[in-house]
Amino acid sequence: MDFSPLLISCKIAFSATLITFFLGIFAAWAVGNAKRARPFLDALFSLPLVLPPTVAGFFLLILFSRNGAFGKFLSAIGINPLFTWGGGVFAATFVSFPVMYRTTRGAFSQLDPTIIAAARTLGMSEFRIFTKIMIPLSLPGIAAAVILSFARALGEFGATIMVAGNLPGKTQTMALVIYTAMQGGNKKLAFSWVLIIFALSAIILLLMNVVTERFSKRRMA
Repeated sequence: MDFSPLLISCKIAFSATLITFFLGIFAAWAVGNAKRARPFLDALFSLPLVLPPTVAGFFLLILFSRNGAFGKFLSAIGINPLFTWGGGVFAATFVSFPVMYRTTRGAFSQLDPTIIAAARTLGMSEFRIFTKIMIPLSLPGIAAAVILSFARALGEFGATIMVAGNLPGKTQTMALVIYTAMQGGNKKLAFSWVLIIFALSAIILLLMNVVTERFSKRRMA
């Protein structure tokens, strides 16, 4: 049995989670501090969460196309994400970002506003409040956001197949190998990968519960 889809899936998911970690936390903080633009930005950052994955893949395909301005820029500097594992990272980042953003934003919104108000009264800058108060107090929610984002990136299918393709040993993830096996009538192979993804998903959810519970106990101690 070829385990390259597992390695490719993990490689893409880890890379996408690393990107969404920084982008999602910063976006949650920025939107929380926004006033008039908050509803618009919140809807914009949450949009990939409700879009069909194929629609997300279509937009990314157009964005990275060499006929587009961004695609031409990437080609000029020697980057071509289409039909490469890098394209899979872009696709996984796009669909998992809203998970990181919304979960982190929810964690920030549950903070006691009097603590932040007291920090402002003491003269702390907004950035120091963000790094020294908001992030440490929101660690359980941020940890859950990271784990859920990784799980979302690990199981991505629609956007990945459109942007990265389904190339065995290069861009074929676990979700794609299941699709390919079913298309070829190889139900045994598909079932094997279904069991692997099921086991990984159960482990990820268990890990999330353990991590958030430990963080919560530390805060209460």
